[in-house]
Amino acid sequence: MTAISYDFAIIGAGMAGASLAAELGPFAKVLLLEAEDVPGYHSTGRSAAFWEECYGGPGIVPLTLPSGNFLREHGFLRRRGALYVGRQEDGPKLDDFERRFAGTGVTIERVDGMAARAHVPFLRDEWCDGIYEQACADIDVAGLHQFYLKALKNAGVELKCRARVLHLERGQGGWRILTTNGDTYHATQIVNAAGAWADTIARIAGAQPLGITPFRRTVAQLRVGQEAPEDMPLVLDISGNFYFKSDNGRIWLSPHDETPTDPCDAAPEEIDVAKAINQFERATSWRIEAVERRWAGLRSFTPDRLPVYGADPLVPGLQWFAGQGGFGIQTAPAAARVASQAMLGLGRDDLTSDIDAKVYDPSRFYREKAASAI
Repeated sequence: MTAISYDFAIIGAGMAGASLAAELGPFAKVLLLEAEDVPGYHSTGRSAAFWEECYGGPGIVPLTLPSGNFLREHGFLRRRGALYVGRQEDGPKLDDFERRFAGTGVTIERVDGMAARAHVPFLRDEWCDGIYEQACADIDVAGLHQFYLKALKNAGVELKCRARVLHLERGQGGWRILTTNGDTYHATQIVNAAGAWADTIARIAGAQPLGITPFRRTVAQLRVGQEAPEDMPLVLDISGNFYFKSDNGRIWLSPHDETPTDPCDAAPEEIDVAKAINQFERATSWRIEAVERRWAGLRSFTPDRLPVYGADPLVPGLQWFAGQGGFGIQTAPAAARVASQAMLGLGRDDLTSDIDAKVYDPSRFYREKAASAI
């Protein structure tokens, strides 16, 4: 019996792989391989779940803004607002933030301490400077992931869980894929959407790893003395030492940690939770009654902190869709659309018309290495 051959085999069924599979599915025969028992077990299932215009820096804004339109139209966003806060000595950092995002299309305004405390009454007086972003919203991450899983299923994409890739072999007709459960698949193109494992998959495919590094990010849920208001904005320290938001009367707090680690099932470290609590107590007058739960996830970045979308320049039939850091969920609609259009040779549409895909091409890393060798 002849094995089924696919046009694309996507490795990884988190938000990245699922969104891309949903975009490719109507136009090609697609296989989606997931190592875990269920899709979205790692980064997708542990997201802090917000859409924030400035998150990821100016280079991510062209992906974030059109994705926001898509997410609002489909009912996946709930307006919250975001407030970057600083003390008197942090003024230059807030000035620099404004300069970096000038002309990018984001909507931000400088606010003083009185305005900041109008949004967050428990903020201590020394936090007297800030930047407010009205458009920030909560994302229904589970709903969005399920939206893409349903779309890819309706498009005829085959999803295989518990299918960790063990071996990739490239021949004249494409790729032979062997998984740890002994199954074999064939595909013309491989798409590396493996998140924290992206460089691992690259090595298995015989490609050059791009230096995609997983970083651990910790979140703790706090019960505080007075119930946290639901309309409170996401609060972020301009120095990057913490952020927090309300959730069903509780506080979700992160020390904004970035600890490089090997790809793994991430778990929180007590020291990171303690650092977060210390920063929170210095920034607010809330009384912490209990740490109710804690968790950690992995955010994977390329060396320049921009994602990689597109064909590997040295290995035919290998596509990259990785390195999306913590912004992969909020940019999923535009990122998956622009990447699928490139893979299928399709033209742009309203969602992707303003995106310069060359900025995210993986060949930039090969050019940099070639230049450094001269």
